[in-house]
Amino acid sequence: MADSTAAARGPDGPHEHAPGGRPPGGHSTREAVLFGGVYGAVLASSMVAALSRYGGTTPASRRYDAVWLVVTALASALAHGYAHYIAERAPHRRGDGLRALRGEWPLVTAVLPTVFLLAGSGWGWWPAKGVEYPAFALNILILFTLGLITARQAARTWPSAVLMGLGDALLGLVVVVANALIK
Repeated sequence: MADSTAAARGPDGPHEHAPGGRPPGGHSTREAVLFGGVYGAVLASSMVAALSRYGGTTPASRRYDAVWLVVTALASALAHGYAHYIAERAPHRRGDGLRALRGEWPLVTAVLPTVFLLAGSGWGWWPAKGVEYPAFALNILILFTLGLITARQAARTWPSAVLMGLGDALLGLVVVVANALIK
């Protein structure tokens, strides 16, 4: 009788694909993109709220804010990828840790529009004062869009998908406001 785990093993041994055809880490690309997109949008809004509340509104401070947002996103991606790597607690192949970190690219990518807004205001492309409001609006739009896309992929009707997207955007707004008040 064959080992029941043999079906999950590929030609290179265990962890080529987990049950269900998922890669190591247990998340499909779609899930990783959606998770990273939501996490990144909320992270970017929370950072802008904190930096705007406690920082300056000069062009130099906005450039500094853009750098800190990138650093924070990279640190968050590193922590999240490392947590996935450790959480598996299974024999790892060489390079699994780097693959886990590489899988966090959606989180970093999701903060880049906000980094662009902050950096652009720091370079004088638009006013540095008040740039947090377009950044918030952009991130709420990202949350709405991700909610709409996932609802449509779940075969919801357009009106239902729009309502779900609005609900996701509202929840994101609540999280951002809560984070801003806590900090």
